[in-house]
Amino acid sequence: MDILNVILAVDFFSSGLWFGIIAVVFLVVVLLIFNFISIWVRALVAGAPVGFPTLIFMRLRGVPPGLIVDSRITAVKAGLPMPTDPLEAHFLAGGNVSQVILALIAADKAGIALDFNRACAIDLATKGTGKTVLEAVRTSINPKVIDCPQATSGKITIDGVAKDGIGVKAKARVTVRSNLDRFVGGATEETIIARVGEGIVSAIGSADSYKIVLENPDRISKAVLAKGLDSGSAFEILSIDIADVDIGENIGAKLQAEQADADKRVAQAKAEVRRAAAVAVEQEMRARTQEMRAKVVEAEAQVPLAMSEAFRSGNLGIMDYLRMKNVEADTQMRGSIAGGDRPSEQQK
Repeated sequence: MDILNVILAVDFFSSGLWFGIIAVVFLVVVLLIFNFISIWVRALVAGAPVGFPTLIFMRLRGVPPGLIVDSRITAVKAGLPMPTDPLEAHFLAGGNVSQVILALIAADKAGIALDFNRACAIDLATKGTGKTVLEAVRTSINPKVIDCPQATSGKITIDGVAKDGIGVKAKARVTVRSNLDRFVGGATEETIIARVGEGIVSAIGSADSYKIVLENPDRISKAVLAKGLDSGSAFEILSIDIADVDIGENIGAKLQAEQADADKRVAQAKAEVRRAAAVAVEQEMRARTQEMRAKVVEAEAQVPLAMSEAFRSGNLGIMDYLRMKNVEADTQMRGSIAGGDRPSEQQK
């Protein structure tokens, strides 16, 4: 009897366990159906069916099923059959699936050749730049106008100088269209603006006179367009229109005045060098004059000594000395009469 009771208890427990497992499985299935039934029905009704296992695997991979299904429905309704796997891959790569689908639809309606892989590449390339693949396609359909220079650059005009030295200020408007084949890795709008600005300055500088630029502003646009500035860029330049041309400063005259002032300062500096050299020579000559006067005084000091020696040796007598003094006195008197009271050089 005890063994029978145990067997009955084990059977009851086993049946209860299986019942619980079945209940849990049923509950999970109900929750899955409840979560995905609306998405599944929406895709089925739209003619873009997606299986339940695919929806479940999307959730397990961290992909929002609603986004993928809605993007697929949009593409299918627009006549672009699109499986879910490429959309999931692009989402996992960090792309914007909705923008890619809208860009493909816009390109298809406009007759522009754009495949899914290139659209994904453009979308990933523009990520974080404030631009989208849809904007690139729209710009390819409807060209946009870029001001040169841009208002954000802080400059109002592009300034150049003609060969006659007169400055010319110009404003340009560049009409560009996106080149989807070169959009990935191509130069951006900033490069286009820089190239156009350089071309305008070069065109103004090659003009013989500012009057030529004022008379024919289209010379600038033609010269700039002829350089092929859109090579290697993400845009195709359709036209360059000169919006405004104005006269600037007379740079040539200003430079000549500055050069003349600089030459004057150089000449003044050289003259100052020569003056300083002349002053130095004058001082040197004065020093040499004083040196020679000292030698003269030294030589005159030897005269009394020589006279004393002549007296001792008997070569000079007292009468000779008196006659010499008389001659000196007569010479001083004649000098005083002729030139006033100026003392003789000997007295100095």
